[in-house]
Amino acid sequence: GAMSRANSGPGDIAPVAPRAAIVDAAGLSAFESLPAETRAGIEVEMVADGGVIHDLEGGPVRPVRSVDGSEPAVLLFTSGTAGTPRPAVLTHDNLWASMQSMLAMGVPLKGEGHVLLGVIPLFHVFGLNVVVNLSLAVGATLVIDEYESPTHTAELVETNGVTIVAGPPTLWASLAADPSIRPDAFASVRHAVSGAAPLPDEVTAAVEANLGLRISEGYGLTETSGVLTSALGTDAPVGSVGLVAPGVEVRLIDGHGHDVLVGDPGELLARGPMISPGYWNDPEATEASRTADGWLATGDLAVVDDHGYVSIVDRIKDLIIVSGFNVHPAEVEAVLNQHPAVSVSAVLGRPDDRTGERVTAHVVLEPGAQATESDLIEACRTGLARYKVPTAIHLVDELPTGIGGKLRRGAVDAGA
Repeated sequence: GAMSRANSGPGDIAPVAPRAAIVDAAGLSAFESLPAETRAGIEVEMVADGGVIHDLEGGPVRPVRSVDGSEPAVLLFTSGTAGTPRPAVLTHDNLWASMQSMLAMGVPLKGEGHVLLGVIPLFHVFGLNVVVNLSLAVGATLVIDEYESPTHTAELVETNGVTIVAGPPTLWASLAADPSIRPDAFASVRHAVSGAAPLPDEVTAAVEANLGLRISEGYGLTETSGVLTSALGTDAPVGSVGLVAPGVEVRLIDGHGHDVLVGDPGELLARGPMISPGYWNDPEATEASRTADGWLATGDLAVVDDHGYVSIVDRIKDLIIVSGFNVHPAEVEAVLNQHPAVSVSAVLGRPDDRTGERVTAHVVLEPGAQATESDLIEACRTGLARYKVPTAIHLVDELPTGIGGKLRRGAVDAGA
């Protein structure tokens, strides 16, 4: 999805113009369906099937190239602070600073013979930086596998002597809810980490009761190279995302830009060497995500207590987080509103036991138009990544709007 979007029309996202594509067998048909002009600049196509990358043997070996630390190392698509998905630039310096920050936390990681489990997507900043890059930085063993089921994951932990398990709340909820998993399967685990979405207190309690593990919650964004705060190695209370990570500055401000008092909610701002310089070829979106004096505005409301422990209390924006992935309502609404039968739509997140939140929509049809819920869901499937597709679409007669005619999402029927 990112690749087709990245080469869309003027005024949209700046093209990322990849030189090579690595696709697995499952993604091959999607890749081949991209417009010819999108694929024209891609010199190499490698197909990974069953974990083996083909078409590499006998190819030319490229020389090692020295890079400046300020050069982009990776572009990660995010919809965190800018609405539509945009490629956030993370430089070599950003990733290095993030590693140094994690290594300076209050738990020994380097030289501890750690084994990390990677069952979360490696194109997400959590999988890339907290799992893969951290493993490389500390010389750990990395176990990478698809997430198949809770029992399969528990088996991987037990057979490989995994010492660090990091994943979104959905992973922990599924592990804690499976009665066939024995707590001693997790006997080797020294650190259990959750991130990418808010961790419900009941999941923390279930993991402790059923698996014998105390979860350390963390918080960060793609734009911060991952971890901004972490409870790892602290006495953070349940529900807190811990202390501000070493090497980063955080402020909480009110609507007037003033720092809030301890215990009062404020928007979390961040500054430091691990913060992305901005979005790829998109100065407007970059500027919109920054305060006038250069702090990254996260759009998240947080409070801090007397001990410095941070808790995220709400999101200022209408962001929906499905299994740790950001879904911006406006993007889903744009796809729905393109449907000829749709007059207007409102997309909302609803609590979901399995995925944290799910996407739902309320839709007003054009006068006399006919369309069923399944028609509209099918239209979303062709235009959106799977996790962004609404699980339910409610056909309604009207949607609430404010005085200026702007949709009031918060006033849409909350019972759906």
